[in-house]
Amino acid sequence: MNGENKNVVCFGEILWDMLPSGKKPGGAPMNVAYHLNRLGIQSTIISRIGDDEAGRELSSFLDNIGLSTENIQIDSDHETSKVIACIGADNEVLYEIIAPVAWDFIQYEERFATLLQAADVLVYGSLIARNEASRDTLLSLLGKARYRLFDVNLRAPHYTPAVVDQLMQAADAIKLNIHELVAVSGWLGNRSGDEYAGIGLLQDYYGIQEIIVTKGSQGASYYTPNSRHDYPAVSVDVKDTVGSGDSFLAAFLAQKLRGETSDNMLEFATTLGAYVTTQSGACPPYSRMDLNRFMWEKYLESIQWKQ
Repeated sequence: MNGENKNVVCFGEILWDMLPSGKKPGGAPMNVAYHLNRLGIQSTIISRIGDDEAGRELSSFLDNIGLSTENIQIDSDHETSKVIACIGADNEVLYEIIAPVAWDFIQYEERFATLLQAADVLVYGSLIARNEASRDTLLSLLGKARYRLFDVNLRAPHYTPAVVDQLMQAADAIKLNIHELVAVSGWLGNRSGDEYAGIGLLQDYYGIQEIIVTKGSQGASYYTPNSRHDYPAVSVDVKDTVGSGDSFLAAFLAQKLRGETSDNMLEFATTLGAYVTTQSGACPPYSRMDLNRFMWEKYLESIQWKQ
């Protein structure tokens, strides 16, 4: 496959990340759609914003970057989402996710089903399922998608094991970080916290064909029933880690849709995720030339280190 005419639908939250440096557009599904769009893959967002100034600003941002707002509902009763993000030790991001907000109330529309039937991939997360209204809409749409990629993205206290289990049951592929792997496999009995034992449990219990695990400074791994691929982390001076996992997922998926090898998928995803940590916010502007320059610089650094 090449990337031409490939289409991804991202379902879930869009919001303003209120960072110490100021507010930035965010929300994992929107971040994934943003980076897919940057990488030349057509992407669409299904979400909901408030009938307020914050919502109009988000809509204007999407228009300016070429992402359609056609499938973003307007809510006259609930505000556009804002998330208070604080940068903690080791550049860890801590979130205060306010509830309820507009994206908690995404309503089912028949046109969404039509949209999904024409799409190659549906990307969805667990945060959007915290409220029954949006959760019911998502569950109605999962059966209409051709390929379902679950970005686990656990944010306490906005999930329950039972809901995550529902979303895992529907997934063809999942992406999660190492801490989420330990948590989810622990619910299935993996008390050791061992990565490989956890992967085996998820594969056996859910029958998931593809599992992507991000591990911070330890890089990332990609598992299928018959293979495992690893890629080391890229060393950078971190500005913040907001949205780095989302950019990783978008880069991985873009390469997958273009028919790249597993190693190339991991390499490009790890590189883009690292690049985003050197910028402010989840959706920094960049071109493919910027990425190529970054990759070349990191390659030269690795050569110098080996010498």
